[in-house]
Amino acid sequence: GSFEPQIVKKRQRRLSGVDEMVLSLSAKGLTRGEISAHLAEVYGAEVSKQTISTITDKVMEGMAEWQNRPLDRVYPVLFVDAINVKIRDGQVANRPVYVVMAVTTEGTRGILGVWAGDGGEGAKYWLHVFTELKNRGLDDVLMLVCDGLKGLPEAVETLWPRTIVQTCVVHLLRNSFRYAARQDWDKVAKALKPVYTAPSEDAATERFGEFQETWGRKYPAIIKLWENAWAEFVPFLSFDVEIRKVICSTNATESVNARIRKAVRARGHFPNEAAALKCVYMALMSLDPTGKGRKRWTIRWKAPLNAFQIAFEGRLTPANN
Repeated sequence: GSFEPQIVKKRQRRLSGVDEMVLSLSAKGLTRGEISAHLAEVYGAEVSKQTISTITDKVMEGMAEWQNRPLDRVYPVLFVDAINVKIRDGQVANRPVYVVMAVTTEGTRGILGVWAGDGGEGAKYWLHVFTELKNRGLDDVLMLVCDGLKGLPEAVETLWPRTIVQTCVVHLLRNSFRYAARQDWDKVAKALKPVYTAPSEDAATERFGEFQETWGRKYPAIIKLWENAWAEFVPFLSFDVEIRKVICSTNATESVNARIRKAVRARGHFPNEAAALKCVYMALMSLDPTGKGRKRWTIRWKAPLNAFQIAFEGRLTPANN
């Protein structure tokens, strides 16, 4: 008789911290019905779907403020990636949600914002997104890494003419495997490695010529893929190995994307664009609750930041003044 419940107190009919629980469960992708059932089963508390909806709708106010917050003047790297979500607009269809992630001059990771597209984005769309970032205070970006998004290089050239647009090498490799038979994946990967690890652009061109001689007849689509991406693939070859490491690696975005995809898949599909963005935002807000990821991230970025400072002739320095 001396036990005192801590979550649901004696004679208490409503959970303490119910808002936090609802938001946490929602961020993990549970639907309103699943959250209601979970709270009833585990805590014996009745929380209606309408109450849950009211609680999660409060997030939209914070999301608007977050999406319009001031930004740093300069970032060493921006990563632009797309997550496909299913949205019911008449009928269920895949729609991309773009996440723009930045590395700060202190070596920390930050999500600058999320934007929904319809799959047919071009230079005009990206000009709108980047103008929004510039209006929030972002004046300079050293490198922007993406996966061959149409119209994006032209928009970057308009707003940040000194920014280097770099195709994500890992995405380029993954896209190559789509055109190859599974039994050839290891051979193709081994043959392409000398291309993206070459010491210079000229050396990479020679290695790619060798790859073309070996695999061009069997997989002409892979050759065309690399030729189309070549202008945005080669920039990082002129930089220090520390810069190459972080540009080649998907560690920057994979943990973020994994959390978003988990939440999105758990929901199945969304009734509208706003509901999808709310789910993505809550998943982002639940990242790294212990702060351990931030510490590892900062340590890993110390050497690359020094390389960026040298390679880009002190363009990072004004941000620290």
